[in-house]
Amino acid sequence: MKSHSNVSRPRPAVLRALGRRDPPQTVEIDGERFERQEIFKHDSWAATAIYASPTRRAICKFNREAAALVVPLGWLGRALAAREHWFMERLRGVAGVPPGLGAVRAAGRVLPNAVARTFIAGHALAADERVDADFFPRLAAILADVHRRGIAHVDLHKRENILVDDAGRPHLIDFQISWGPPPRTLAAALWRPLLRLLQRCDEYHLLKHRIRLRPDQVPQAAADLDRVRPVWIRLHRLVAVPFRSLRRGLLSWTGIRSPSGHAHSEAFPEIAHRLAVER
Repeated sequence: MKSHSNVSRPRPAVLRALGRRDPPQTVEIDGERFERQEIFKHDSWAATAIYASPTRRAICKFNREAAALVVPLGWLGRALAAREHWFMERLRGVAGVPPGLGAVRAAGRVLPNAVARTFIAGHALAADERVDADFFPRLAAILADVHRRGIAHVDLHKRENILVDDAGRPHLIDFQISWGPPPRTLAAALWRPLLRLLQRCDEYHLLKHRIRLRPDQVPQAAADLDRVRPVWIRLHRLVAVPFRSLRRGLLSWTGIRSPSGHAHSEAFPEIAHRLAVER
């Protein structure tokens, strides 16, 4: 694969979740020792790595711990880890959602900013992926199960959150920004309209992926996509698109990315972008 080191430089510590450090070389999960095999990504929000023990492999995400200049952000990393772990526990038993694992320890202490899940061999859904006829029906069934648990994924517009295993089957990952109030509570009843709106956004993004990769399964949907787009997505784009452009411009201006601003031009892009370039 062509190197981008001639146009980009590594992120400075302030733009890395763990600052100057990388994820620990060795961790302990459920009483078992795991050795780090590969770092998937290390951006401003989290560092994610694959670990292996003598019996299995795991994905560990280490959320923000480093301060941003003088602003402490360790509390944010702990909150994000606890939040994602809570959602994974609520989704335990849903086929197609890799189960979460226990607390992550390093050097004898629990890392409150870390969360771990079972490793699934595969790759992120690519923009030109050739999936079989059962792929999207399976993915729709997974998403329906998630919704029945009273949860909206919220981040389904990113193909990186749809994992294709080595057998070509879909899996849904990354519930860090998912949303869903505790079930059977007053809050659940009060927030039901918002939950349903966010779930409709999930369904919209699933439909978008399906139209792009299996248009034969939804021949009439492409023409109706704009009409069925939830209002939340229309409003979200008014903020998200300018913010994304600003962030890309900043990363390009600082030399972290090439003038294109795309993530694959970083000196160390996350694995999904590395594989996309190789493809």
